[in-house]
Amino acid sequence: MLTVSELYVYPIKSLGGMAMQTVNVTDRGFENDRRWMLVDENNVFLTQRKLAAMALLSVKITPNGLYVYHTINGNSITIDRQTGGKQKVNAQIWDDECEVQLTEPAIDEWFSDMLSARCRLVYMPDTTKRAVDEAYRINSDITSLSDGYPVLIIGQQSINDLNRRLITPVPMNRFRPNIVFTGGHPYIEDDFKAFTINDVGFMGVKLCGRCLVTTIDQKTGHKSAEPLKTLSSYRTFSNKINFGQNLLLKGRGTVSVGQTIEIESNAI
Repeated sequence: MLTVSELYVYPIKSLGGMAMQTVNVTDRGFENDRRWMLVDENNVFLTQRKLAAMALLSVKITPNGLYVYHTINGNSITIDRQTGGKQKVNAQIWDDECEVQLTEPAIDEWFSDMLSARCRLVYMPDTTKRAVDEAYRINSDITSLSDGYPVLIIGQQSINDLNRRLITPVPMNRFRPNIVFTGGHPYIEDDFKAFTINDVGFMGVKLCGRCLVTTIDQKTGHKSAEPLKTLSSYRTFSNKINFGQNLLLKGRGTVSVGQTIEIESNAI
């Protein structure tokens, strides 16, 4: 039996994730997942690939918005969901441009100070519909400010297998999944094509190509060669180091830890 063991949302792209017991599934992914993003002075998205110190900023969802805090120096800021929003700009995320709302200069200054780099916080409003890559789109699929897909799933057996190959094990947070599950064999998620959780449908469309973010310790911000070096030795397909499965959505509803994954079809 395959069982949901962990659920995560990442309210601000590339900052710390937030463990959830239950999530609402929306048209573009889990509610509040990657709806905010930091951009540079040219409105180009920022991630830990460029600023590893982003790993040291954690986020909590509040009734009105977000609470962001630095895990080492303790500095914090509260961001109201309604903050700003009057001025809109086009932000670049990979090859996409999408309309986002600016927040406030004081918020931008706080993030700039914490990261020692000029940046601004932006928010994706409901009116912005960012399409999934047409090569993998099934219907009119959209996503948030994620790297490209609404949801990412990884099996616990997969990271267990990876850690057996490493001298120093790594935690799941290196891979930033939305759904973690127990049961099955390592990398069983590679073959997921259609499944449901609590009658919410998901469709596996593309293995997740991994990048240097996986080499950043999320507690310290320090970089190393692992686990990417080891993953590359046995998980390289189509010139990509793959770990986890990107998902599209079919339907809306809620998903909770402890619920069963019901497989409808796998790859042949």
